[in-house]
Amino acid sequence: MSEATGKVKTYLGGEEGSREVDLSALGDRILYKTLKSALVMYEANRRRGTASTKTRSEVAGSGKKPYRQKHTGRARAGSSQSPIWKGGGVVFGPKPRDFSQRMPRKMKQAALRSALLAKFRDDQVVVVDGLPAERPATGKAVALLKQAGVDHGALVVVPDLDEVVVKSFRNIPKVEVRRFRDLNAYEVLRRRWLVVTPEVLDLITAAGAADAGEEE
Repeated sequence: MSEATGKVKTYLGGEEGSREVDLSALGDRILYKTLKSALVMYEANRRRGTASTKTRSEVAGSGKKPYRQKHTGRARAGSSQSPIWKGGGVVFGPKPRDFSQRMPRKMKQAALRSALLAKFRDDQVVVVDGLPAERPATGKAVALLKQAGVDHGALVVVPDLDEVVVKSFRNIPKVEVRRFRDLNAYEVLRRRWLVVTPEVLDLITAAGAADAGEEE
């Protein structure tokens, strides 16, 4: 088997098997530096940056001198808002800030291709069919993942979001549902298993993630 091809585990029609896939659209190697830069960016963009403390000018209190300057036996004090006083301001404390980062679109797509290629090479991609279609069925979704050998978390990728599928998987711990066009490197690597439908597998091997990686 060449570097441009690989085998993927399948669970189709209730039967386990494997399928050879062409991975040439994902590149010939994993771009570790690009992948790391993308993961740092996605992690940074998840930070809210809302931590905030009050300086001495913002805490409540009057501008009156607490007590006279001399002959009290105490250290000099000019304000009860001083950082060394209880209830005073905070020196060099955190303030709201923007942690977000940006990356060129082509670099995000390259990172996504590398993340997908890593999943294929680590044998952590499973192709399944028979997702709940008529009505939400968490029990059926759990059984499907178990029979396919999926454990310790999974990202279920579908061509288009379907309310029945989303409701079927949303109560399963460490399992998320995403549509193909919303994929990014962080989402792919966040969970151990990548569960895709046959349609999504065709999109991955044909488009090489060229139409995904838009979301941050």
